[in-house]
Amino acid sequence: MCVNRLPLLVLLGLAASGLHLARGMRVYTSGEQEAVNGTDVRLKCTFESKENINPKLLTVSWNFRPLGPGHDESVFYYQEKPYPPAEGRFRKKALWAGDIMAGDASIIIREAKFTFNGTFSCQVKNPPDVHGHPGTVKLTVVYSASFSEIVVVAGIILGAIAIIMVIMILVLSIRRCRKKRQHHQHHQDHEYAPRERKDPTMCHPSKAVHLYVEVESVSIDSSDGVISDPSTGDSGSSSEEEDDSSSDEGGDSDSD
Repeated sequence: MCVNRLPLLVLLGLAASGLHLARGMRVYTSGEQEAVNGTDVRLKCTFESKENINPKLLTVSWNFRPLGPGHDESVFYYQEKPYPPAEGRFRKKALWAGDIMAGDASIIIREAKFTFNGTFSCQVKNPPDVHGHPGTVKLTVVYSASFSEIVVVAGIILGAIAIIMVIMILVLSIRRCRKKRQHHQHHQDHEYAPRERKDPTMCHPSKAVHLYVEVESVSIDSSDGVISDPSTGDSGSSSEEEDDSSSDEGGDSDSD
């Protein structure tokens, strides 16, 4: 009975070994994707390997199967460095956009055309981890963006505008609060500032009565220190009096 079970155990062991190898490399893609005619589209492909990534041995292969009649076509190949196609519909249209050390094997298709409608497959091998199913991306090239994409873009734009408005409102509110605070502080400083006390007996200079004191000029005789009478300035009258007195004296002498 043990002999009969031995082949079964061997088969189960092989099956388990094969299942483990098949699940060693796991490739993940978006499944379906849309692109507007004439725009660039990124075909995302990530992978997980049970082995450590060997940059010299790891390979990435992208292939394309058209939606209509036609044969499979190579889109891109990577091993240590990217190898874009030298001919075919994807010549100068496929660009490397991945990072193998980060588990990324994505590419970019430039200026998508309607002839690019079809299925893209991404296969990654990291020897000895070479078993696993490739990931696929079904690309649909359309005239314009779908309604869902328009809603997403509009939501992003509206969200950005709302954020900008909130920031502006906050900035204006902060400035207004600062101005109010400064005005209030200035009012308090002015209110509690010490005021100069005025003498109630003094009046404003413009209302004061100016008093002018006329001081008569006096002359001092330097010879004897006696203060003489102020001169009236009428020199003519004094000289006439002297002449009259002299004439009187002359007359008296003649009469004698």
